[in-house]
Amino acid sequence: MAAPATGLPSIPGPARTLGHDTYALPMGIDVRNEIRDFLSSRRARLTPEQVGMPSFGGGVRRVPGLRRHEVAMLAGVSVDYYTRLERGSLKGVSDSVLDGLATALQLDEDERVHLTDLARLANSGVKVMHRDVPTRVRPGVQRLLDAITGAPAWVRNERGDVVATNELGRALYAPMFAGPGRPVNTARFIFLDPAAHDFFPEWAQTAKDAVAVLRAAAVSNPCEPGLITLVGELSTRSEEFRGWWAAHDVRVQRTGRKRIDHPVVGDLQLAYEALELVGDPGLTMFSYSAEPGSESERSLALLGSWAATERVEQYAALRESESASESVD
Repeated sequence: MAAPATGLPSIPGPARTLGHDTYALPMGIDVRNEIRDFLSSRRARLTPEQVGMPSFGGGVRRVPGLRRHEVAMLAGVSVDYYTRLERGSLKGVSDSVLDGLATALQLDEDERVHLTDLARLANSGVKVMHRDVPTRVRPGVQRLLDAITGAPAWVRNERGDVVATNELGRALYAPMFAGPGRPVNTARFIFLDPAAHDFFPEWAQTAKDAVAVLRAAAVSNPCEPGLITLVGELSTRSEEFRGWWAAHDVRVQRTGRKRIDHPVVGDLQLAYEALELVGDPGLTMFSYSAEPGSESERSLALLGSWAATERVEQYAALRESESASESVD
């Protein structure tokens, strides 16, 4: 099944034959289109006033944002050269030109990395290989998670699969673990599980962030089969996902705040920190905390007690089941 015509990677299929200067990758990602849509969308969000230059020509603009000649002037390149770049040709572009382009378009750190990844793909052609995405953690990482008893913590891979968690982390995201679909995936929960709308009071922003994270991963590791399958599934089943994917926003989560309406303890206002596991490339650990003395801190403690009670009850039920089985034998 082909993905909708919104710049989406297609569902994995056979490799396509590459035409001259096309940059299409075996998994169906058209790098030229990715470059074109990313640069034009960044240009469209800026105005002459934002970049400190006069609005040439006067009158009502026929297109939103800066014009191509204005970006070219800011980037220090010719209009013809910038036009070629925006049409998707980053092959052979120097680092200095990329830096000038990023500055002209006022790209943030994540967007600069994304532009560099696009240039890398344009210069790689069919030689791009996907990185394997980890689906589990080493025992030492799990022990570290289990040692964190006062804060929710979990580990996910770059496509958003939750591969490990501590007890409080699993309790915090209980609706996600209870939902359908495996492996447990944050983006799949956000877009395809109705419970996510109640769980995340600020659902729209949470969903946009999830799309931006996947968009960055899709170019950083473009031929990863699981990631392309996930994007294809979400684009097919969610109109919101399709719309936000087409915006070409990118983000790498490092720190931030999260509001959760938990079915057991109610409203939680939490801060999170993301730590890349340098010994396990592709895995990131997230930990959550509440403001000291706040209602959210008290609610987190209550959630910990609930999780411990659930564990004891599950253990008791397991022992009872085992005893009954032994009696039958």
